[in-house]
Amino acid sequence: MKDSWLKQLPPIIFLGGKGGVGKTSVSSALALLLGQQGKRVLLVSTDPAHSLADAFGRPIGAQPTAINAQVDALELDPDAQVKAHIDEVLRAMKDFAKPTMYPQIERQLKLSAQSPGTQEAALLESMAKWIDSAQQQGYDHLIFDTAPTGHTLRLLILPEAMAAWTQGLLQASEKSAQLQGMVDHLSASRQRSPNHPLAEPQQHGTSQLGDRQAKIAARLRQRQQLFQRARERIKDPQQTAIAFVLTPEKLPMLETERAVQQLREAKLPIAALFINRNLPNNADGAFLAQRRQQEQVYRAQINQLFDDLPKCFLPLFATDLQELAGLEAFAQVIATGQWC
Repeated sequence: MKDSWLKQLPPIIFLGGKGGVGKTSVSSALALLLGQQGKRVLLVSTDPAHSLADAFGRPIGAQPTAINAQVDALELDPDAQVKAHIDEVLRAMKDFAKPTMYPQIERQLKLSAQSPGTQEAALLESMAKWIDSAQQQGYDHLIFDTAPTGHTLRLLILPEAMAAWTQGLLQASEKSAQLQGMVDHLSASRQRSPNHPLAEPQQHGTSQLGDRQAKIAARLRQRQQLFQRARERIKDPQQTAIAFVLTPEKLPMLETERAVQQLREAKLPIAALFINRNLPNNADGAFLAQRRQQEQVYRAQINQLFDDLPKCFLPLFATDLQELAGLEAFAQVIATGQWC
C-alpha cells in the first residue's frame, strides 16, 4: 500500500468484504493505528453479527465506548434502530393524524418493522446521522466495519434511492396541499350556504390539513437533506475511502471483483485492498509449502485484476489476535509497510 494513502486517509472509511475474511480485525487495527497518530476515531460496526466486542474483549453497545484515549467504538443494533425509528415515526404521525386513526397507524407501523429492507433503512439513517455529526462530536475519522459485501453495496447505494423516494413523497405532499388549497377556496366561497358540508371548515377534520402538510413536508425535507448530505460525502474521494478486505483465495477474490465493479459503476471511491492471512515465508512443512504456492497464484491474479489499486498483503498470525494487545500488534504490522 502506498505510504501516502495511509497518511492521507479521508474522514470516512468503509471496510467491506466477504464474511470471515477478517474485516473486523483490519478495521480495528486501522482505527488503533490512526489513534496512535493522534487522531480521534469512532469505529462503527454495522454488521448484525457484531464481533467488535469479541475482538476487543469488552462490552460495546449502541453508544460510543472508549477503547483507549483516542478510539471509541459502537455496534449499531438493527432491531433497536428499527424500534427507535418506528417510535419516532409513530410520535410524528400522531401529530399529523386524527386521533381516530391512531390504532390503525400504530398497527401498520408495527407490521412495517418486519418488512424487507426495514432494518437496512434504519441502519442507513443511523449511519447517515453519524456521517453528518461525527466531526462536530470531535472525531477526525469515522470507520465503518460493514456487513458482508452484498449488504455493503445496498447500504452505500441506498442513499440515492432513498433521496429519490423521499422526493416523491414530498411531491405527493405538495399536491395534497394544493388540493386542500382548492378545497379551502371552495369552502370560503360558499360559507353563506348553511347546508353546505364545507360551510364551516373549522368544524371538520380537514381544517388543519394545511398545517399538517407543512409539518410532513418539513420532516420529509429534513430527512431527504440528511440522505443527500450522506450521499455527497460518500461519493467524494476527499471525504470517503472504501477499502475491501479479502484473503488470497478464489471465492473472496471473485466476490471482491464483482463488488469493486458495482461500486465503480455507482461512482463510489474505491481506495485500496487489504489482502489478509498470507502465509509468512518462515512457515514450514510440505502442507504449508503447497498452500503458499496456491496463494502465490491468487496473489498474482489479485495484482492483475486490481492493478490500479493500492494493496496491503497482511500476514497470517500464528495465534489469534487477542483483544487490544493483539490488535495493536496488527496495527504495527500495517504501520511498518513491510507487507504493503
